Amino acid sequence: MDVFEMAIQSFVIKIWLEETVSETGQTLWRGHITHIPSKQRIYIDQLSEIIHFIIPYLEQMGINIDPECS
Repeated sequence: MDVFEMAIQSFVIKIWLEETVSETGQTLWRGHITHIPSKQRIYIDQLSEIIHFIIPYLEQMGINIDPECS
């Protein structure tokens, strides 16, 4: 892996509806986020889970994360 590749992290986020307002009176969504290089994937139902998943990869790149984000 060259220096340029080490400075890049790639993720795919997929989100879908589980239930709609017309079915249950509320909208329920789910999704997953995948880190492309490692193929690590987690399933999510909260937007904050995306941030928590990405933070370690940013820290590995030397990026300082605001404690309010984690």
